[in-house]
Amino acid sequence: MPLTANGAIDPDCFRHVLGRYPTGVVVVTALGATGTAIGMTVGSFTSVSLDPPLVAFLPDKNSSSWRALRESGERFCVNVLSAAQEDVCRAVAMRKTDKFHDIGWRPSPAGNPVINGAVAWIDCVTEQLHDAGDHQIVVGRVVHLQLGDDDTPLLFHRGSYGTFTPH
Repeated sequence: MPLTANGAIDPDCFRHVLGRYPTGVVVVTALGATGTAIGMTVGSFTSVSLDPPLVAFLPDKNSSSWRALRESGERFCVNVLSAAQEDVCRAVAMRKTDKFHDIGWRPSPAGNPVINGAVAWIDCVTEQLHDAGDHQIVVGRVVHLQLGDDDTPLLFHRGSYGTFTPH
C-alpha cells in the first residue's frame, strides 16, 4: 500500500482503491433563499435506518454547494438519477450559479426540487450532522418518498459513469 512521506495513506491510492466500489449517483436539492433550485451531485448516499426512516449523504465540508444547501434550511430532497441523466449529474456537479437552468423539475410535497426523470426521490429533514474528517455526515429523516420513472439508475465506478444490468 503506497504511503506518503509522513506514513499516511496516499490520497490518490485511497481514491483509486475505493473507486473499485460502485456507487449510485444522486442529486441533493433544496430551494435557495430566492426560491431557485440549488443542489449538489453526491455519490456517497446510503440508507441508515428503517425505524425511524433515515438516510445519509456525505458532502465535503468545503463545498460551496453544500454551504448553500445548509444555509437554505433543514429540508432537502435526494433525487436518484437514471442512467440517462449523466448530463444532469455533470451539470449539477459544475461550479456555477444557476445549475438548474436547463433541468426540468417540480416541487416535492415539502417544496424541494424533484428532478424530472429521476428513478426515485426522497424528501427529508436534517436530523443530525456529524463531522467526519474533511466531510460531514448528514443524516436526514425521510418525510416523503416516491418512485419516479421506471428506469435503471446511474452508477459511478472506476472513474466512469454507467449502469447496472442484472444477471
